Amino acid sequence: MTDHVLDRLAHDQHEGRALGITSVCSAHPVVLDEAVRHGAAGDYVVLIEATCNQVNQDGGYTGLQPADFRRQVEALAAARGLPADRLVLGGDHLGPNPWKHLPAETAMAKSEELVRAFVTAGFSKIHLDTSVGCADDPVGALHPALVAERTGRLAAVAEDAAAEAGVEPRYVIGTEVPVPGGESAGDHGIHVTTAEAVEETIELSEAAFNAAGVGDAWGRVRAVVAQPGVEFSDSELFGYQAGQAAHLARFMSAEPTMVLEAHSTDYQTPRALRGLVEDRFAILKVGPALTFAYREAVFALSFLEDELLGARASGVRDVLDRAMVDEPQYWQSFYPADPERAAYARKYSRSDRSRYYWPVRSVQDAVARMTANLLDVRIPDELLSQFLPRQYDIRQGRRAAGPPAAGGRSNGPEALMREAVGVVLDDYVAATR
Repeated sequence: MTDHVLDRLAHDQHEGRALGITSVCSAHPVVLDEAVRHGAAGDYVVLIEATCNQVNQDGGYTGLQPADFRRQVEALAAARGLPADRLVLGGDHLGPNPWKHLPAETAMAKSEELVRAFVTAGFSKIHLDTSVGCADDPVGALHPALVAERTGRLAAVAEDAAAEAGVEPRYVIGTEVPVPGGESAGDHGIHVTTAEAVEETIELSEAAFNAAGVGDAWGRVRAVVAQPGVEFSDSELFGYQAGQAAHLARFMSAEPTMVLEAHSTDYQTPRALRGLVEDRFAILKVGPALTFAYREAVFALSFLEDELLGARASGVRDVLDRAMVDEPQYWQSFYPADPERAAYARKYSRSDRSRYYWPVRSVQDAVARMTANLLDVRIPDELLSQFLPRQYDIRQGRRAAGPPAAGGRSNGPEALMREAVGVVLDDYVAATR
């Protein structure tokens, strides 16, 4: 069996070394570019994942198929000097979710195409997630046995594709949504998956792999997704308390080839992230927090631009909002119906639905115009301190930071936008090493 970063991670965790890896789950070009640059400069393995809604055989909302996404990321890595053996690509929530409005058999057939496309394209971390109900499934959570059966079906397709491609994918099973009745409440009210629920997921999934004729592939299952009690919304942020999921860590100590994977770790403190890794949540997924940081930087620079240029400024904040109002399908069902609260959420929501709108041509043009405007002026330190205090503190030596870009740190707008993303990555790297 070929060596893989998840193999080493499981071994280290089982040997008592609390090491982890950050899973960057984003399709934003600046986030992807900063992730590979940060990894190249920091000398660590970069794991980038695409979800089934972002990227699929039909293009997803990015318009990219898995092979397209891989080429895009590999081109960024090559340009930034990240060696190929330090880049890992993953497919997240591969299953029927994009087609859940269809009958189950139709949705599963589409899921098989999806899994085949990801494996054939060379994605080596494959999260199989069949927990979502389809149009003709019973209302409510699916029975764990049915979820496992469908997972085994997709594993068989993945293994068939892997044999043709000559690769050996590593698998992740489970979902961050605990099965009702198989969970316990954490002290702060968010449900923490029980050890019994994880055990059931493992046992049913192994049986399903065997029933599907791919029992050998079970030896390459490296992680189980569970809910450690972390989540965020526009009004609440549930942080991890060290030991909160210690019962899962104890259970996983008997599984030497597997670790736990935590989703929705966005906006957690460095201490909380480290606590997760110490409790065997060795894979930490982050997405919205990275694009949120980018959006914060764009907004901060636009406020700064307003101060320097007045009426000649780009108006990028208004341009972004107009784009969201004109095409509301990516945010409307997630934000309040009240117009004022919706307008606030479009700008500042932690769920960061604005991330869907950066590729819109008018928004791209406005960002480019703002960037050009700020390149033509000197950004005073007092305005940098006012609108981008973290970056100002980094430049003043008041805050530690990760690796700078080639040529050092500057007050240029592009450098400041990228550095905002890098500050988030700094916390994850510190927590996982």
